[in-house]
Amino acid sequence: MPELRLGIPKGSLEKATIELFSHAGWTITSRSRNYFPFIDDDEMTCALVRAQEMGPYVDSGTLDVGLTGQDWVKETNADVETVCDLVYSKASDKPARWVLAVPKDSPIQSVKDLEGKKISTELVGYTKRWLEENGVNAEVAFSWGATEAKVVEGLVDAVVEITETGSTLKAHGLRIVCDILHTHTILIANKDAFADPWKRRKIEQIALLLKSALAAHEKVLIKLNVAKDKLDGVVDQLPSLNAPTVSHLHESDWLALETVVDRAQVRDLIPKLKEAGAEGILELPLHKVS
Repeated sequence: MPELRLGIPKGSLEKATIELFSHAGWTITSRSRNYFPFIDDDEMTCALVRAQEMGPYVDSGTLDVGLTGQDWVKETNADVETVCDLVYSKASDKPARWVLAVPKDSPIQSVKDLEGKKISTELVGYTKRWLEENGVNAEVAFSWGATEAKVVEGLVDAVVEITETGSTLKAHGLRIVCDILHTHTILIANKDAFADPWKRRKIEQIALLLKSALAAHEKVLIKLNVAKDKLDGVVDQLPSLNAPTVSHLHESDWLALETVVDRAQVRDLIPKLKEAGAEGILELPLHKVS
């Protein structure tokens, strides 16, 4: 039987990835002190791999497919197929971003001011290429952690660090000079594996269901009852992917409605529906939206 080798990012993304696969239909069970979790799919095996190393493992064919950050694919220059983005679609979601940060009283105001300076970061390869593209010659040192502390203590002139809001950097007395890379989670595949018909179908199945699970996270199903004479008023309040589904209740002048709405709309929507005449309103979670 053919087999697809899946890489699960070990560390900060591990729990969220396993939960996402659960919503998509796969149960992944971690084993104590074991880098090979069990997955309830006879056509797949799993391995825990650091997100930073996922690109090279997929590029080499050790793994057929895996989840990692777009930043680490760029950092390692891995030659892989990007199958899909795995991000929430809401515009309010802030992407993770790698930024150049310095002490708030530093004279450094732009990338050009880094000439001859020393920078600490985990993103060494990409930072070096970014500096080269900007015509700047600076020393880039790998950081094993506590990157912000190095610039606070004066060991380096600047850091390139990942952030979402910048609040942690600000709390350390740092100032963001500029963004150098925005990143998000992606599903990547080995190019030879993606060219294989059986593996490609399996990879595309995974991509479809993961994206469907992500989309469902932002949506809920609203079900309600309404008298016929109040139908139009209730429907006017209902946003939906398409038109709401309306069905007649047995031997009654009442109707049943259901529709899918954004989770964030529910707190304002339910009072409006009640005011318009809706009764028996139910909010139900969704597992997939395709």
